[in-house]
Amino acid sequence: MTVYTDSSGVIWYNGFSETYRERKQLEEMSETTGIAGPPPESRTLFQRLSESSHPIALIFFLGFRIGSLVAYLLGLLFTKNFIFFFISVILLLAADFWNVKNISGRLLVGLRWWNETDDNGESIWVFETSDPSRYINPIDSKVFWILLYASPAFWIALAVFAVLKFEFLSLILVIIAVALTMTNALAFTKCDKFGKANSIASDVFGRVSGGFLSSITPSFLSR
Repeated sequence: MTVYTDSSGVIWYNGFSETYRERKQLEEMSETTGIAGPPPESRTLFQRLSESSHPIALIFFLGFRIGSLVAYLLGLLFTKNFIFFFISVILLLAADFWNVKNISGRLLVGLRWWNETDDNGESIWVFETSDPSRYINPIDSKVFWILLYASPAFWIALAVFAVLKFEFLSLILVIIAVALTMTNALAFTKCDKFGKANSIASDVFGRVSGGFLSSITPSFLSR
Protein backbone atom coordinates (compact mmCIF):
# COMPACT_ATOMS: atom_id res chain seq x y z
CA MET A 1 0.00 0.00 0.00
CA THR A 2 1.41 3.39 -1.04
CA VAL A 3 1.22 6.38 1.30
CA TYR A 4 1.18 10.01 0.15
CA THR A 5 1.24 13.23 2.19
CA ASP A 6 0.29 16.52 0.50
CA SER A 7 1.34 20.06 1.45
CA SER A 8 -1.78 20.61 3.56
CA GLY A 9 -0.91 17.70 5.86
CA VAL A 10 -3.47 15.29 4.36
CA ILE A 11 -2.33 11.68 4.41
CA TRP A 12 -3.31 9.64 1.36
CA TYR A 13 -3.44 5.86 1.19
CA ASN A 14 -3.75 4.10 -2.15
CA GLY A 15 -4.41 0.42 -2.30
CA PHE A 16 -7.40 -1.72 -1.51
CA SER A 17 -6.61 -5.24 -2.68
CA GLU A 18 -10.13 -5.82 -3.97
CA THR A 19 -10.85 -6.12 -7.70
CA TYR A 20 -14.18 -6.82 -9.29
CA ARG A 21 -14.97 -8.51 -12.60
CA GLU A 22 -18.75 -8.75 -12.43
CA ARG A 23 -19.39 -6.73 -15.56
CA LYS A 24 -16.96 -8.76 -17.67
CA GLN A 25 -18.44 -12.02 -16.39
CA LEU A 26 -21.97 -10.87 -17.24
CA GLU A 27 -20.89 -9.76 -20.70
CA GLU A 28 -19.17 -13.09 -21.37
CA MET A 29 -22.23 -15.00 -20.14
CA SER A 30 -24.50 -12.93 -22.35
CA GLU A 31 -22.31 -13.55 -25.41
CA THR A 32 -22.12 -17.27 -24.66
CA THR A 33 -25.81 -17.90 -23.99
CA GLY A 34 -27.23 -15.25 -26.31
CA ILE A 35 -29.50 -14.12 -23.46
CA ALA A 36 -29.62 -10.40 -22.91
CA GLY A 37 -31.32 -8.46 -20.14
CA PRO A 38 -34.26 -6.13 -20.63
CA PRO A 39 -33.64 -2.79 -22.37
CA PRO A 40 -32.30 -0.11 -19.98
CA GLU A 41 -35.40 2.06 -20.37
CA SER A 42 -37.77 -0.80 -19.45
CA ARG A 43 -36.00 -1.91 -16.28
CA THR A 44 -37.63 -1.25 -12.94
CA LEU A 45 -35.87 0.41 -10.01
CA PHE A 46 -35.57 -2.98 -8.28
CA GLN A 47 -33.94 -4.49 -11.38
CA ARG A 48 -31.45 -1.64 -11.55
CA LEU A 49 -30.54 -1.94 -7.87
CA SER A 50 -30.23 -5.73 -8.18
CA GLU A 51 -27.28 -5.15 -10.52
CA SER A 52 -25.25 -3.81 -7.60
CA SER A 53 -21.90 -5.46 -6.90
CA HIS A 54 -22.64 -5.16 -3.17
CA PRO A 55 -26.43 -5.45 -2.73
CA ILE A 56 -26.29 -5.93 1.05
CA ALA A 57 -24.09 -2.85 1.52
CA LEU A 58 -26.39 -0.90 -0.81
CA ILE A 59 -29.49 -1.97 1.14
CA PHE A 60 -27.97 -0.88 4.46
CA PHE A 61 -26.83 2.39 2.90
CA LEU A 62 -30.34 3.12 1.62
CA GLY A 63 -31.95 1.91 4.84
CA PHE A 64 -29.95 4.09 7.23
CA ARG A 65 -29.86 7.13 4.94
CA ILE A 66 -33.57 7.15 4.15
CA GLY A 67 -34.64 5.62 7.48
CA SER A 68 -33.47 8.61 9.54
CA LEU A 69 -35.46 11.00 7.33
CA VAL A 70 -38.57 8.83 7.44
CA ALA A 71 -38.30 8.38 11.21
CA TYR A 72 -38.04 12.14 11.68
CA LEU A 73 -41.07 12.88 9.51
CA LEU A 74 -43.17 10.13 11.10
CA GLY A 75 -42.14 11.34 14.56
CA LEU A 76 -43.35 14.85 13.78
CA LEU A 77 -46.69 13.58 12.53
CA PHE A 78 -47.59 10.67 14.80
CA THR A 79 -45.82 10.86 18.15
CA LYS A 80 -45.81 13.26 21.07
CA ASN A 81 -43.06 11.42 22.96
CA PHE A 82 -40.18 13.71 22.01
CA ILE A 83 -37.54 11.79 24.02
CA PHE A 84 -38.23 8.50 22.21
CA PHE A 85 -38.47 10.37 18.90
CA PHE A 86 -35.17 12.20 19.52
CA ILE A 87 -33.23 9.08 20.59
CA SER A 88 -34.55 7.00 17.67
CA VAL A 89 -33.50 9.54 15.05
CA ILE A 90 -30.11 10.14 16.69
CA LEU A 91 -29.36 6.40 16.69
CA LEU A 92 -30.28 6.13 13.00
CA LEU A 93 -28.16 9.17 12.15
CA ALA A 94 -25.17 7.78 14.07
CA ALA A 95 -25.53 4.39 12.38
CA ASP A 96 -25.79 6.08 8.98
CA PHE A 97 -22.71 8.23 9.64
CA TRP A 98 -20.58 5.26 10.72
CA ASN A 99 -21.86 3.01 7.92
CA VAL A 100 -21.20 5.55 5.17
CA LYS A 101 -17.79 6.50 6.54
CA ASN A 102 -16.42 3.00 7.11
CA ILE A 103 -18.38 0.49 5.00
CA SER A 104 -20.59 1.90 2.24
CA GLY A 105 -18.00 4.34 0.92
CA ARG A 106 -15.31 1.66 0.79
CA LEU A 107 -17.47 -0.98 -0.89
CA LEU A 108 -19.62 1.13 -3.21
CA VAL A 109 -17.11 3.70 -4.51
CA GLY A 110 -13.74 2.53 -3.16
CA LEU A 111 -13.21 5.50 -0.83
CA ARG A 112 -12.74 5.83 2.92
CA TRP A 113 -11.71 8.61 5.29
CA TRP A 114 -10.99 9.15 8.94
CA ASN A 115 -9.49 11.79 11.21
CA GLU A 116 -6.32 11.51 13.29
CA THR A 117 -4.46 13.71 15.74
CA ASP A 118 -0.71 14.12 15.25
CA ASP A 119 1.97 14.57 17.92
CA ASN A 120 1.38 18.33 17.95
CA GLY A 121 -2.31 17.91 18.69
CA GLU A 122 -3.39 19.00 15.21
CA SER A 123 -6.23 17.24 13.42
CA ILE A 124 -5.29 15.45 10.18
CA TRP A 125 -7.71 14.16 7.54
CA VAL A 126 -6.69 10.76 6.24
CA PHE A 127 -8.02 9.52 2.91
CA GLU A 128 -7.88 6.02 1.44
CA THR A 129 -8.74 4.98 -2.10
CA SER A 130 -8.97 1.64 -3.84
CA ASP A 131 -6.66 0.41 -6.55
CA PRO A 132 -7.31 2.40 -9.78
CA SER A 133 -7.81 -0.88 -11.68
CA ARG A 134 -10.74 -1.86 -9.45
CA TYR A 135 -14.11 -1.94 -11.19
CA ILE A 136 -16.63 0.49 -9.66
CA ASN A 137 -20.20 -0.55 -10.37
CA PRO A 138 -22.08 2.42 -11.93
CA ILE A 139 -25.28 1.56 -10.03
CA ASP A 140 -23.42 1.62 -6.71
CA SER A 141 -21.63 4.83 -7.61
CA LYS A 142 -24.75 6.72 -8.76
CA VAL A 143 -26.85 5.75 -5.75
CA PHE A 144 -24.03 6.60 -3.35
CA TRP A 145 -23.23 10.04 -4.73
CA ILE A 146 -26.85 11.07 -5.29
CA LEU A 147 -27.90 10.24 -1.73
CA LEU A 148 -24.65 11.58 -0.28
CA TYR A 149 -25.56 15.06 -1.53
CA ALA A 150 -29.36 14.80 -1.46
CA SER A 151 -29.56 13.86 2.23
CA PRO A 152 -28.00 17.06 3.66
CA ALA A 153 -30.13 19.09 1.23
CA PHE A 154 -33.30 17.48 2.63
CA TRP A 155 -32.16 18.10 6.21
CA ILE A 156 -31.42 21.75 5.45
CA ALA A 157 -34.94 22.11 4.03
CA LEU A 158 -36.32 20.53 7.21
CA ALA A 159 -34.26 22.99 9.27
CA VAL A 160 -35.86 25.91 7.45
CA PHE A 161 -39.28 24.37 8.02
CA ALA A 162 -38.55 23.93 11.75
CA VAL A 163 -37.53 27.59 12.04
CA LEU A 164 -40.69 28.75 10.29
CA LYS A 165 -42.83 26.56 12.58
CA PHE A 166 -40.89 27.69 15.70
CA GLU A 167 -40.10 24.03 16.52
CA PHE A 168 -36.76 24.73 18.16
CA LEU A 169 -36.45 21.33 19.87
CA SER A 170 -36.79 19.64 16.49
CA LEU A 171 -34.35 22.18 15.08
CA ILE A 172 -31.64 20.88 17.44
CA LEU A 173 -32.12 17.39 16.02
CA VAL A 174 -32.06 18.67 12.44
CA ILE A 175 -28.86 20.65 13.06
CA ILE A 176 -27.17 17.46 14.28
CA ALA A 177 -28.37 15.66 11.15
CA VAL A 178 -27.05 18.44 8.90
CA ALA A 179 -23.66 18.36 10.65
CA LEU A 180 -23.28 14.57 10.30
CA THR A 181 -24.45 14.32 6.68
CA MET A 182 -22.48 17.39 5.57
CA THR A 183 -19.30 16.04 7.19
CA ASN A 184 -19.52 12.84 5.16
CA ALA A 185 -20.40 14.73 1.99
CA LEU A 186 -17.45 17.12 2.30
CA ALA A 187 -15.02 14.37 3.34
CA PHE A 188 -15.90 12.05 0.46
CA THR A 189 -15.83 14.93 -2.02
CA LYS A 190 -12.32 15.82 -0.91
CA CYS A 191 -11.33 12.16 -0.89
CA ASP A 192 -12.60 11.69 -4.45
CA LYS A 193 -10.83 14.85 -5.63
CA PHE A 194 -7.48 13.78 -4.19
CA GLY A 195 -7.98 10.29 -5.59
CA LYS A 196 -8.45 11.58 -9.14
CA ALA A 197 -5.52 13.99 -8.81
CA ASN A 198 -3.31 11.22 -7.44
CA SER A 199 -4.32 8.89 -10.27
CA ILE A 200 -3.48 11.52 -12.90
CA ALA A 201 -0.15 12.32 -11.24
CA SER A 202 0.77 8.63 -11.02
CA ASP A 203 -0.13 8.12 -14.68
CA VAL A 204 1.96 11.11 -15.81
CA PHE A 205 4.90 10.04 -13.65
CA GLY A 206 4.69 6.49 -15.01
CA ARG A 207 4.72 7.69 -18.61
CA VAL A 208 7.59 10.14 -18.06
CA SER A 209 9.72 7.63 -16.15
CA GLY A 210 8.94 4.90 -18.67
CA GLY A 211 9.94 7.14 -21.57
CA PHE A 212 13.12 8.18 -19.79
CA LEU A 213 14.12 4.58 -19.05
CA SER A 214 13.35 3.48 -22.60
CA SER A 215 15.52 6.28 -23.97
CA ILE A 216 18.59 5.55 -21.81
CA THR A 217 18.41 1.74 -21.99
CA PRO A 218 19.60 1.41 -25.63
CA SER A 219 22.57 3.75 -25.05
CA PHE A 220 23.47 1.86 -21.88
CA LEU A 221 23.33 -1.52 -23.61
CA SER A 222 25.36 -0.27 -26.56
CA ARG A 223 28.28 0.30 -24.20
